Amino acid sequence: MTATLQQVPLPLREQAEVRDGWLAHRLAALLPGWMDDAGIDLWVLVGREHHEDPVLSTMLPATWLSARRRTVLLLHRTAAGVDALAVARYPVGVFRSVWRPGDDDPSATQEAAQWAAVRRAVDDAAPRRIGIDVSAVFAHADGLSHTDHEQLLAALGPWADRVVPAEELAVRWLETRLPEEVAAQHAMNALVHTTIDEAFSRAVITPGTTTALDVAWWIRQRFHDLGVDPWFQPTVDVQRAGLPGVHEDLVVEPGDLVHCDVGLRTLGLTTDTQRNAYVLRPGETAPPAGLVAAHAVGNRMQDLVTGALVPGRTGDEVLAAARAGAAAEGIDGDVYSHPVGHHGHGAGPAIGMWDAQGGVPGTGRAVVRTDTTWALELCVRVPVPEWGGQVVRMALEQGIALTGAGVDYLDDRQTRLITL
Repeated sequence: MTATLQQVPLPLREQAEVRDGWLAHRLAALLPGWMDDAGIDLWVLVGREHHEDPVLSTMLPATWLSARRRTVLLLHRTAAGVDALAVARYPVGVFRSVWRPGDDDPSATQEAAQWAAVRRAVDDAAPRRIGIDVSAVFAHADGLSHTDHEQLLAALGPWADRVVPAEELAVRWLETRLPEEVAAQHAMNALVHTTIDEAFSRAVITPGTTTALDVAWWIRQRFHDLGVDPWFQPTVDVQRAGLPGVHEDLVVEPGDLVHCDVGLRTLGLTTDTQRNAYVLRPGETAPPAGLVAAHAVGNRMQDLVTGALVPGRTGDEVLAAARAGAAAEGIDGDVYSHPVGHHGHGAGPAIGMWDAQGGVPGTGRAVVRTDTTWALELCVRVPVPEWGGQVVRMALEQGIALTGAGVDYLDDRQTRLITL
C-alpha cells in the first residue's frame, strides 16, 4: 500500500472503499504479529446494536454504522496468518461467515443457536489463549458488556479457563497507524488549519460585535458544510488585558488573544487542534512583543515534549523528561498530550493530564511506540509586559506522527500568532 491520499473529505463511497482497504490490510499484514506479541491465538469480540465494543466498531464494514443485532467476530491466529470469522445474522465484510441462522436445531432460539456456533468455531480453533476485551485501565479495551461476558463464558464451556484480557492487543490495534492513515491525517490537519485561519479572520469576526461563542458555532457549521463531523463541540475563548482568566462568553474586541480547540472526524480517524490569534488594535501592525514571546515559549515546550517522545519510554517517563527540561529553562507549563487516531482521546500512553502532572495512573505506564499519531497538547503561563505583567495562558495543540524517522508535524505547527 502507498500513502497517496492528499486531501479530504472524500466522497462517501470513496471513503468506504478506502476504509475497507485499510481494514483488510491491517488484518492481513499487522494483526498476526500483534497477536504473537500478546500471546493470544484467538481474539473474540462481541457487540450488539447500539452497544458496540470500541474495537469491534473499527472492524465493521464502512457501510455499517453500528453492529447488527449481536455481532461476534473471531480472529484466529493460524500458521498462514489470521482467519477472520464472523458469527452474525448478516455477512460482515471481509470476515468469513461461519453461521447461517436456520441451519441449527429449529427448536433453539436464535440467541442460543448463535452462541452454539461460537462454541463450534472455538472447538475448531482449539486455542491456547482466548483474548477478550476487558480492561481496568483502557476504556477502549473494555468493550465487552457484562451480559455478553457472562453469555460468552457460558458458551465457551471448558475453554473458558483459557480466557485472558486482550488489553495489549486492543491498544496496539487502535493506536497503530498505517502510512496511508498518517497521510490522511496530514490532509485532515490541513483542513482544520484552513478552517481555523478562516474563522480567525475579519470575514468571520467583527470586533465589537462577534462573540467567542459565535466563532465556535461558525467552526462547527463549517465542518458540517464541508462534509466532516466534529468529535466534540468546538470551543473559542478570549484573554484580555486587565481581565484575568480565560473567557468563552465575551464579545471579541481589538487587543484580545483568541484561542480555539477543535477536532474533526472523517475516514474513521480524528484530529485535535488548538491555535491562537491576536486582534489588532487600530494602528497596530503586529501583536505585542510579550504575546509573541509567550507563543515562542509554547513552541519551545513543544520541542521539549517531542524531544522526550522516545519509543520504549512510558508516557510518564516522557512527561517527567519534558517537565524537567521546562523547569531547567524556567518555563511554567503543563503537558497533557495523548494519542489521536480512531478516537480523539485515543488508546495508548497518556503524557500527563491537566490535573495529573506527576504522572497518570494506569495509562501513563503504557509504552510509546512508533507508527502512532498524537495530539501534542500543552500550555505555558507567561507574564506579558504590555499587559502590565498579567499572566497569559498560551495553549497549543498540534497533530504529530511518530515514526521510525522521528516526529513529523501533521501539516506543520503554528509558530506565529494569527492576526486579524
